[in-house]
Amino acid sequence: VYEEHKHTLGRLYEGQIKQDLFRMRARGYESARKMALFNDDVPLSVYDNLIKSVHASLPTLHRYYEIRRRALKVEKLAHWDVYVPLVEGVDTHTSYDQAVETISAALAPLGSEYVETLRAGLTEERWVDRYENKGKRSGAFSSGSFTGKPYILMNYKEDVLRDLFTLAHEGGHSMHSYYSSKNNPFFHYDYTIFEAEVASTFNEQLVAKYMIENADDVQIKANIISKQVDDIVATLYRQTMFAEFEMIIHQKAEEGEPITLALLREVYGDLQRLYFGPDVEFLPETNLEGLRIPHFYSPFYVYKYATGLSAAIALAKRVMEGGEEERNQYLAFLSSGGSKYPIETLKTAGVDMSTPKPVEEALQVFSSLLDQLEELLELA
Repeated sequence: VYEEHKHTLGRLYEGQIKQDLFRMRARGYESARKMALFNDDVPLSVYDNLIKSVHASLPTLHRYYEIRRRALKVEKLAHWDVYVPLVEGVDTHTSYDQAVETISAALAPLGSEYVETLRAGLTEERWVDRYENKGKRSGAFSSGSFTGKPYILMNYKEDVLRDLFTLAHEGGHSMHSYYSSKNNPFFHYDYTIFEAEVASTFNEQLVAKYMIENADDVQIKANIISKQVDDIVATLYRQTMFAEFEMIIHQKAEEGEPITLALLREVYGDLQRLYFGPDVEFLPETNLEGLRIPHFYSPFYVYKYATGLSAAIALAKRVMEGGEEERNQYLAFLSSGGSKYPIETLKTAGVDMSTPKPVEEALQVFSSLLDQLEELLELA
């Protein structure tokens, strides 16, 4: 399908880039990237440090693909093999009420107000449209407002482990909205995407740690760790690859190079080979993938997923290993809403995203999880 429409898709993205450059020049910015980061007062060094740190960790990512190749027992890993579940046949039936109890127990380090407010919201306060229904849209979403409840769209399935984590994730967004609206005037209550992804993925980190520590079955533990590993690959590594693609293409356009379909395919294909490594095979048409990413029409957006997860991993580690001070600093971050710029707000929580350290810590966690996964896959 993408092959049939490749010229249309290429011209559409070329049009987006031309639009970005027009606005950049009309408003006097040095680059489209600088313009995009301006609203959140994020320095270019944050973006650059992310790419640099991920590049330094690519041998670890390539090791992951080698572990995956051995686990799947294939001679060569094809592109589609990277999405095959590594742990199958695990019975993970968890009722909605059981999921709420698990999430509540896992989030205990955040204190009674956080836990009891979230528990009530997920149950008697009826924040959540829980199950699938005829005509209902798919997916999950938290929709907060200044005066209303932070409602959650869910399509919870008892036999899908990921849905428990999705509930914790969306609950994190809703609690962010709860604390933000409670502690700010309307003008400052709305927070940025840069911050939002921290509050949601933070909850997933605590839930994963709790479930791993309480799992009494090797396969269940391997399943949870495999999910964590896959999430880091999809969010930290893959989104950074997307962010690097955007950066390179915009830089070439700013230097006057024509943005052709051939150039888009060449740049994306080079990045695929760099990130996936020499042992993952690609079909020729897979370099068209870069033309189907809808986020590219919101320029320089995707890097926030990678920085958000990195900050969440660092903060979760800090809260779990710390005490009352670390907890209160994290809750103060949730309560800040949009009253400060995101880098400043995260500093008050104990994470300095203006340095490479949070991303490097997240990548170290990834390496540690790989060690555990490799060992468990041999036992499972």
